[in-house]
Amino acid sequence: MADQGHEFGGVSTDLKLSMVQGYLEAFTKALRNKFPQLWYIDAFAGTGERTVRMDAAPATLFNDETPERIEQRRGSALIAIETKPEFSRLVFMEKKTKHCEALRALASANRHRRIDVLQGDANEEIARLIDQQTWRSTRAVMFLDPYGMSVDWETLTRIRATEAIDVWYLVSLAGLFRQAPRDEAAIDLNKRAAISRMLGTEKWQDDWYNEDNNLDLFGEARRSRFMEIPDMQNYIHSRLKTIFPAVLKPLTLRNDSNVPMFALFFAISNPNPSAIRLATDIAGYILNSGRESQVLPR
Repeated sequence: MADQGHEFGGVSTDLKLSMVQGYLEAFTKALRNKFPQLWYIDAFAGTGERTVRMDAAPATLFNDETPERIEQRRGSALIAIETKPEFSRLVFMEKKTKHCEALRALASANRHRRIDVLQGDANEEIARLIDQQTWRSTRAVMFLDPYGMSVDWETLTRIRATEAIDVWYLVSLAGLFRQAPRDEAAIDLNKRAAISRMLGTEKWQDDWYNEDNNLDLFGEARRSRFMEIPDMQNYIHSRLKTIFPAVLKPLTLRNDSNVPMFALFFAISNPNPSAIRLATDIAGYILNSGRESQVLPR
C-alpha cells in the first residue's frame, strides 16, 4: 500500500510521530464516553505509510557488514487507524493522486471503519469539512504536517472557530529561514506573500528586519534580518497565541548536526478551562517526554 516514492524518515520523524501517537491514544481514552463523535483529521496524509532507507554499514571489530535496506514503517494515517480506542471517523486529505490511491487502499482494507479520503488542497478541504459540521457533539484531533509553508493563517482561524479541534502543527523552521534571506531586498514578491499568508500578517517584515549601516546602490539604507531560527520559533508561538486559547511550548526537532529543523506545536481551540486543562496535561506530558528523549550529538 505504501508508495515507494514516499521516502522519508529519521530520528525526528520517529519522534514526531511518537508524540502524535501518544496523544491520539490518550485523547480517545479520555473522551470516548463524553462525546459521541471523535475524529482524526490528517491534512497532509501522504500514503499512510513511509519508506525509510537504511544506509549500508561496514564491518567493524564487533559487527558484521550490513547491506543497505529499505523498511516500511507506519505513517500518521496508519497510526490513527490502529489507535485504540478507535476514532469514530478518520479523514485523510492529500493532494497527490498516487498518495490518495494508497490511502484509499488503506480504507478498503479497513471497510468496517468510517474513513474518508479527500483529494485536493488542504486549506480548501479543511474549510469545506469545517463548514459542513456543527461540531457541538464532535471533538477532533488534526495533524498539520505540511509541505513547506502550505498552511494558510485563515485555515488556522477556521480551526480555532470550531472550538472542538486540538491541533498538532509541524512548522519547518529551516524552510522558513531559507525563505527569509538575510538581505530583505533579496526576498521576491512570491516569498514575501507566502510568509505573510502563513503568519497572517505583513508586519513580520518590520519585526524581523532592521536597518544596518550599509547603503544599497541607490544610496538608501539596507535592511537585514536579525531574527535567527529560535527567534522565528518564538515569533510563530506568539502569533498562534493570538487566536488559540492555549498553545503549548513547542518541541524543537533537530538534525544530526543539532541544527533546529522543525517545531512541533500543540494548540487548543476549545476555550473551556476544563478542556484546556485536560488537553494541556496530556500534550504537555508528551512534549516534555519528547524533549527528555532527545539525545544531542557530541
